[in-house]
Amino acid sequence: MDRFEIEGEEILDGTAKPSGNSAHVIVPKRWRGADVKVVRVSEPDPGE
Repeated sequence: MDRFEIEGEEILDGTAKPSGNSAHVIVPKRWRGADVKVVRVSEPDPGE
C-alpha cells in the first residue's frame, strides 16, 4: 500500500456504493463546490 500525505479541512470515512456502471461516495451538502480527493484504502469486493 502506498502512503499519501494530504493537507485538508475535514476527513470522512465511507464506502463507495454502486451507481449504474460506476460507484459514488456521498459527502456532506456543505462540501458542494469544494475541491475533494478520494483515496481507496482497501481492495474492492469482487462480489459487488
